Amino acid sequence: MLTHVPFVTFKTRVRDESIGGDNPFKWEDKTTDDIFKGKKIALFSLPGAFTPTCSSTHLPGYEAKFEELKGLGIDEVYCLSVNDAFVMYQWGLKLGVKNVKLLPDGNGDFTRLMGMLVAKNNLGFGDRSWRYSMVVDNGRIEKAFIEAGREDNHGEDPFKVSDAGTMVDYLKSAK
Repeated sequence: MLTHVPFVTFKTRVRDESIGGDNPFKWEDKTTDDIFKGKKIALFSLPGAFTPTCSSTHLPGYEAKFEELKGLGIDEVYCLSVNDAFVMYQWGLKLGVKNVKLLPDGNGDFTRLMGMLVAKNNLGFGDRSWRYSMVVDNGRIEKAFIEAGREDNHGEDPFKVSDAGTMVDYLKSAK
């Protein structure tokens, strides 16, 4: 496992009311420094927006525990997926996400450099992220929780250690 997050640029969309119209968003590049520098971040990554476990449990779990995570020293919580900015935005709207920031890794650059990119061709997904979570302090990976069995075209979707409860338990024990 890496000791620091890799340097990449994420292609994001941000609201800009000066644009007007029904789609007041513009492209904005965000680097890993923009996200992690000088902050303590809880990041979790999952196979895909709108997929069953990701939508029913993983993202909603972090959203529900957001205030508790903040109380344990986390500055921001990010959900990363190998999906584009448009899909991530619509997924957030559908789930009513207010606190967790959705981070599109559309090209899989961050995921690949983290060593977490896996083929999901068996499901027709192409390349996606393996499910994991981590605490990142000023770019340094303090602790990572990686689901067991990481491999291409894995037949299962394990979800045992990358959940919000495990993250909260770790942060409590680290105090």
